[in-house]
Amino acid sequence: MSTEQAEVRQLKVGRYVVIDEEPCKILDITTSKPGKHGAAKARIEAVGMFDGVKRSMVSPVTEKCKIPMIDKRKVQIINMHGDHANVMDMETYEQYELPMSAGEKAALSAGAEVMIMEAMGKKKFYNVGDDE
Repeated sequence: MSTEQAEVRQLKVGRYVVIDEEPCKILDITTSKPGKHGAAKARIEAVGMFDGVKRSMVSPVTEKCKIPMIDKRKVQIINMHGDHANVMDMETYEQYELPMSAGEKAALSAGAEVMIMEAMGKKKFYNVGDDE
């Protein structure tokens, strides 16, 4: 599960796109009219899902781009230490460690069941603490 392809004209604000090999949430899309010597172009402003870095991309609207396949799962927090939490996937019972921001650390507690988001091999807590 990694990416699929779509034309730039199919993208919408609030959806996701891959820019610089990083899954990003689209903040804004502006489209120019076709010029004398070319097709219409779209400028996409987005923010990285995992690193929070703003990125932009300019591309013809007919060009293909990558769309990350996003998986949202329920996990249970086993324990917390420092700025990391040990969690267990409620479907597969797989255990792994996830980093926490200060807001997430304050909002989470051991034993709690929360949602995580996974895309392109990276995982993070979903809508917890100061996220989104």
